[in-house]
Amino acid sequence: MVWEGQGSDCGERQSDQGNREDRCSRDEQPSIDGHQLSHNFEGYWHAAREWEPTSTHHPRLHVHRGFRSRFLPNERDLVVYLPPGYLEHSQQSYPVLYLHDGQNLFDPATSFVAGRTWRASEEADAAIASGEAEPMVIVGIYNTGERRLAEYTPVADWRMGGGEAAAYGKLITRELMPWIESNYRVRRGRESTGLGGSSLGGLVSLYLGLEYAETFGRLAILSPSVWWSRKSILDFVSERASQIASQPRIWLDAGDHEGRMTLRDAESLARRLRASGWRDGESLHFARIEGGTHDEASWSQRVRPMLRFLFPKGFPC
Repeated sequence: MVWEGQGSDCGERQSDQGNREDRCSRDEQPSIDGHQLSHNFEGYWHAAREWEPTSTHHPRLHVHRGFRSRFLPNERDLVVYLPPGYLEHSQQSYPVLYLHDGQNLFDPATSFVAGRTWRASEEADAAIASGEAEPMVIVGIYNTGERRLAEYTPVADWRMGGGEAAAYGKLITRELMPWIESNYRVRRGRESTGLGGSSLGGLVSLYLGLEYAETFGRLAILSPSVWWSRKSILDFVSERASQIASQPRIWLDAGDHEGRMTLRDAESLARRLRASGWRDGESLHFARIEGGTHDEASWSQRVRPMLRFLFPKGFPC
């Protein structure tokens, strides 16, 4: 099975964007932890000039507005979580986890259900403070509303459309990751790089994680939408697994109160992963969440154990 993206591999660059950095002196550009921000990567204006705090005013959460791409038309915001000690230890670098649906991760004012988030900053802080997980940077990529379904699905469904995940993957790997690496002290390499999400975000994380297995070594697959396009992700797992040199470490979960098929589909996915070479407790952790529901409140309870498995203290595993 070959899934082709519908996004263009190139795009028109507006002259007022492409030349904007030339008109900005380094003294005028904002900084993070004393390091100047790079706004123009490969000639394209990727993100807003400054970062803003979230509504919670968490000192280690930075919001960047209006990230632009050559591969997809919509701008999207980013939110970056910095671990404890990041601002004090300027020579230290950190692993990085990229998560979809960024507006639902940290800030109650921006989440899909007002007031309910993944509590990702609180859960990460707790996992790090207890010594369960390595300090890490977390990058939340906001979804784009009506285009979320298109960008988070690997193949088009004859009824619902979609199928632009390949273009979304190019945005992440060719534009967003270099931008983050140039502006924050994150480690490079697959062992230090994770990708994750829930629902359709879980589906696209699995697809991109296997499509870019040389880039992502750790995947967080929460309540994935295996049902999409007649469960075609299952065949993709089988076919792609034989083509990759090193399998990413995968956290997979589903709750028993997420609807009749969600847990059953996740169990089918776990079986397919095992049949394709993943090993329980080593490269795969599958969790059936008792009482787990399909919402941010439930996913928030899974963040800490997920981080403990994917980024354990003293990793790589």
